[in-house]
This record gives sequence, C-alpha cells and structure tokens, in this order.
Amino acid sequence: MAQLDNVIADLLAIEGANGAAIVDIDSGMALATGGTPGFDLNVAAAGNSNVVRAKLRTINDLELKDEVEDILITLQSQYHLINVLKGQGNAGLFIYLVLNRVTANLALARHKLRAVAATVAV
Repeated sequence: MAQLDNVIADLLAIEGANGAAIVDIDSGMALATGGTPGFDLNVAAAGNSNVVRAKLRTINDLELKDEVEDILITLQSQYHLINVLKGQGNAGLFIYLVLNRVTANLALARHKLRAVAATVAV
C-alpha cells in the first residue's frame, strides 16, 4: 500500500487538490485516501462507485465501443474528477480527486491526474 500512498501524495500535490482516493469500482471501497475535502472520502468513494458503474452500464447498453476516461462533477465550490483506470494491475479501479474550484486549474489538473494515473499499479 506504500505505492498507493505515494500516488495519493502525488495527487494532493496538484494545485487546488483537497482530497484524493483510489477506489475499487465493484465494492466502492477506498484502497487509499488522503487530504481534507470537508467530507468523508470513504462515503464519497462508495457513492461515486455507483456513478462509475452506472456510466459503464449505460455505455454497454448503448453498445458503444468506447471507454470512460474522466467523469467531471462540478459543485459551486469544488470540482470532483473521477478517472477510470484501465491498465494492467489497476483495472477495476478509479481515482477520485477533489479540487477547490477557486484555486485549481481544471485543465492542468486533468493533465496531471492522467500522468499520475499512468503510474498506478496494485
């Protein structure tokens, strides 16, 4: 789990990041969390796993030959980014990143999130 803790540290180093988690899609369990977003990251991880599963089901139902990269949820004060991992050793996981909407640069955060996601292996 030390590697996952390093990934969380890298995610929290993104400008404007308040919280981060690496989550199992099927169970909704957070494998690693960090930061202080102002809410329980474990509860958010479980709830957002429902969002990811619903989107994956919809893509399947529509018979789209495509994959989810990111899901963006915008709140008044925060951005919630979900990045579905696809590589060997991390399939079935997603990264959940909470950004302060005032201090984060969304485009740069997405770019850095993808770079960090490429390093995840469980």
